[in-house]
Amino acid sequence: MSDTLTPVPARPGGGRTTLVVAILAVALVALAVISAGTGQLHVPPMEVLGSIARRFGLEIGPAPTHPNGDDALWNIRFPRVFMAIVIGAALAVAGLLMQAIFGNPLAEPGVVGVSGGAALGASATIVFGWSFFGEWTIAVTAFIAGLAATLLVYFMSRAAGRTEVVTLVLTGIAVNAFTGAGLAFLTFLGDTAAREQIVFWQLGSLNGSRWQQLAIIAPVIAVSIVFAFFVARTLDLLSLGEKSARHLGVNVERLRIVVIVVVALLVAAAVAFAGIIAFVGLVIPHLMRMLIGPAHLPLMLASTLGGATLLLAADLVARTAIPMADLPIGMLTSLVGGPFFFWLLRRARKRAGGWG
Repeated sequence: MSDTLTPVPARPGGGRTTLVVAILAVALVALAVISAGTGQLHVPPMEVLGSIARRFGLEIGPAPTHPNGDDALWNIRFPRVFMAIVIGAALAVAGLLMQAIFGNPLAEPGVVGVSGGAALGASATIVFGWSFFGEWTIAVTAFIAGLAATLLVYFMSRAAGRTEVVTLVLTGIAVNAFTGAGLAFLTFLGDTAAREQIVFWQLGSLNGSRWQQLAIIAPVIAVSIVFAFFVARTLDLLSLGEKSARHLGVNVERLRIVVIVVVALLVAAAVAFAGIIAFVGLVIPHLMRMLIGPAHLPLMLASTLGGATLLLAADLVARTAIPMADLPIGMLTSLVGGPFFFWLLRRARKRAGGWG
């Protein structure tokens, strides 16, 4: 797989970056308030803000007029809103990290097998009725299986003490094929209820999100994103090419394994409770790169905000597009991401010299 990312410019334009980040931050806050108040029980934005203020002991703005308004906001809406923000940020940062270490804007987290492994673990739990960890069993097995699949891809792709990118990709394809076959077999074995649950989990949904779930995945995702910010400058050096990065003192092999583990943690934590949500890790980093350039530190911030905003918007559409129904959020992100991926392919092929 050839390097197709643009080398980092010496003096990136800060004005556009500041503008994009500011717009994304404002959009995220506004969308969070609107999303929290939208649903079968409508709560106006000012009442949403008033409810938040009262939680912090501030008498600012009106309280929800509906008697169940506060309960709906704090027990149903806010957990789902924050889950969308956290998971969207995790998937976008994971995608940016994958594109950075692969040197290719078409790379996405599923390449290393984490999504396939997580799906296989969750499906096995559903079919065989495992309950090792009570109500958290599906999430725990999905997390563990996603990490295990990623580590398997990595160690199988090593040769002579080094990991070649092309070998890593091909190994990931092989492991994904195996997990896909295992998933099909489990779907065949399961009864009707199990099959419906497997399909629903694969399509992704934030329905039923709770504070307890957020408390489990948020620390893992937060620590991983903070680490991603710390290695952003090193990823800039890697974008110059492996040979140049090594001359500048970068331990490319160590950087690659650490980043792959961080990607696995981000994606495994994201899919543990929400299921498979595709294309966020592909669309957002590439879109941000088009807007603000290739420097990884501002890209990391913009991708974090962009991923959170995209998934929050997708979840709002999932809850409101059809009355009294909750659409699979993974289906909506795929509807957007599929055509975008095709456009990326056309763009990459044209830059490489056309389709012929």
